[in-house]
Amino acid sequence: MSRLGNLGARLYRGEVGYDFIGKRKIWYGVSILITITAIVGLAVSGLNMGIEFKGGAVFTTDEKPKVSVSQAHESAVEASGHEAIVQELGNGNMRIQITEVGTAKANEIKTQLAEDLGVPEAKINADLVGPSWGEQIANKAWTGLGVFMILVVVYLAIAFEWRMAIAALIALIHDITITVGVYALVGFEVTPGTVIGLLTILGYSLYDTVVVFDSLKEGQRGITKQTRWTYSEVANRSINSTLVRSINTTVVALLPVAGLLFIGGGVLGAGMLNDISLSLFVGLAAGAYSSIFIATPLVADFKEREPQMKALKKRILAKRAAAAAKGESPEDEGDDQPQDDFADEAETAGAVAGQRRGHGRTPGNRP
Repeated sequence: MSRLGNLGARLYRGEVGYDFIGKRKIWYGVSILITITAIVGLAVSGLNMGIEFKGGAVFTTDEKPKVSVSQAHESAVEASGHEAIVQELGNGNMRIQITEVGTAKANEIKTQLAEDLGVPEAKINADLVGPSWGEQIANKAWTGLGVFMILVVVYLAIAFEWRMAIAALIALIHDITITVGVYALVGFEVTPGTVIGLLTILGYSLYDTVVVFDSLKEGQRGITKQTRWTYSEVANRSINSTLVRSINTTVVALLPVAGLLFIGGGVLGAGMLNDISLSLFVGLAAGAYSSIFIATPLVADFKEREPQMKALKKRILAKRAAAAAKGESPEDEGDDQPQDDFADEAETAGAVAGQRRGHGRTPGNRP
């Protein structure tokens, strides 16, 4: 534990680190590959929309049926003529979902299920869901997502700058695409719980991104007044200084979600837990990845295209080339100092210059 603590402190001070920005093309390639896989999975398999969106009937038994889940599935398909989803609940009861079923047909199916499952008809609860309700839920979800995206872009543009806002938006779209693609690939049912999970992960993803952006905002103060680090190097130091914090918060958040997914959903067979926990699990992991490997490298790419940042990089490379020709090491240039030193130096230099300009002058003096 002490070694991890020392490593975290050294990462924060910039004494050690990984070149995330320098290898950003690798991470871009990985993200593009994962995103394409998710899109292909979505196009080929499609989403397994739940009964709340398609409409249909849900039959729940109040006592344990005398047949297995597979036998109950065969009975439900035969009685309805549609595909059915049968889940065994923790108390041994069963939940049977059948899409595109009307009221009259639902009564027939209920009677047939009672006979096949060996359960009195009075012990089977039937709930009908209309497709219009699911359409309303979907529309509200899309509206909420759109409003959220707009507010995020506006806030980040005001609090930081528009380049960071655009990078954060791309990272959010990246996270949503991957999560939806995983749902299509594994065939999990999409329910209102899934929508809740998708909207929730946006906040987690944005949190990690804002933490790195805040460090970057502090690190870039006075950057054009120094010749130690390029913008990409400052961005890389910002990622490394917040890396341990991002990993810790992500792991702590993933542990209970993993418990919901693998224990609650897998062992206990709780369907709604699967819907929410899978979106949270995939989204949290994708959000942590995108905040480190996508959002900040994109900001560095955007900033390095600015004329002043190009000029700064040219000056720094020229200075380093001159130092290398003299046989000097990077340490001789002071590169091992904390990243905010140049900001403090720039502020001090500005204050001294201001004092010099005003020193010894009177209203009648000429410059």
